[in-house]
Amino acid sequence: MTRLLQRLLGRLPIGWLQLTHNPMRFAAALVGVAFANVLVFVQLGIMNSMGTAVLQPYSFFSADVMISASDANALTDGGNVARQWLLQAMADPDVVDGIGLFVGNVPLDRASTDIALTTFGIDPTKPDFLSPLIADDIALLQVQDSALIDRLARGLPRDEAAAIRPQSPLAFETQGRTVTAYSTFAGGGGFGGDGYMIMSDQTFLSLFPARRSAAPDHILLRLRPSADVDATVQRLRKLISDPELRIRSYADAGQEELTYQQTKRPTGIIFGFGVLIGVLVGLVIVYQVLSTDVADHLREYATFKAMGYDQRFFMGIVLEEALILGILGFVPGVTVGGTILTVMGKVTTLPLAVTWSMAATVFVGTVVFSALSGAIATRRLAAADPADLF
Repeated sequence: MTRLLQRLLGRLPIGWLQLTHNPMRFAAALVGVAFANVLVFVQLGIMNSMGTAVLQPYSFFSADVMISASDANALTDGGNVARQWLLQAMADPDVVDGIGLFVGNVPLDRASTDIALTTFGIDPTKPDFLSPLIADDIALLQVQDSALIDRLARGLPRDEAAAIRPQSPLAFETQGRTVTAYSTFAGGGGFGGDGYMIMSDQTFLSLFPARRSAAPDHILLRLRPSADVDATVQRLRKLISDPELRIRSYADAGQEELTYQQTKRPTGIIFGFGVLIGVLVGLVIVYQVLSTDVADHLREYATFKAMGYDQRFFMGIVLEEALILGILGFVPGVTVGGTILTVMGKVTTLPLAVTWSMAATVFVGTVVFSALSGAIATRRLAAADPADLF
């Protein structure tokens, strides 16, 4: 390693030699940097999984425009909207069809399973409003008390879910009724529920007798293929007589909820602070190591200074140490962090994993905060006077 660094730096790798001179301190410093990396990886992984989990239910449906209540910051939040707004929206020449979307939380009561499924009620005669992978099974929903269930739902045995098909359906009790799942789709557990379920609007209303067919949670609209979605949204805002409704493109609705979950809800804010704390921990650890190293070798640095070496020379040595700590500490950090996320993903069914972009971001961040720590640690050298040290 010494020879390799000497070739890369074009000089004796003083920083490397100083770090390895005390192996125990060097190992402790690497553990500290790796620990900070693990914190950042885990928090970033959870934040990324939040983004995937938030947008996942939007992928079940195919729509161009969504109309929601004024307080509907999420797909599962907010008040109801009157179906009459769907009729008004159909007056726009670019709107070709629309449906009401019902959303509710349904417990799955079975002897071996106690989970809650975010459930959607739709019109089973309109497959165009579902993603192609789900639309193929929509005809099954025309049977009363039938459903499509999330085979990746948290708490649902995988072998049991894999066996669900029209010939071998899964029946379970919920809300005082017997519901039968005739097929499955891929969803996965989220932060607001253990999985998802899709059924007809009539079956949904039978589970929630207090709800009315005239008041769905959202209205989904499909436009003609060549329509300008943004222009249509602007026209609908003028056409529909309730100015408080949230009328936006379906894609914008998903992104707005993602922003809301990450910046307004406590969970997203906590994860964001977790990333910041991980960075600060790494910054403090590297600074402490480098500051101690500078203090231990202050007389040697003063000798170099008396010989005429300038501040850039000392900055180069300390930055060399900082980069070595950052790079070598990253390797165990990404390994341990990735392992933790993998285990958490299997337990929670959340999409937790280390991605290439995440690894690149953390690596660059590690190098940057290590270099920043080194720059701070060299301030003592800049003010040191060799005459005061001997």
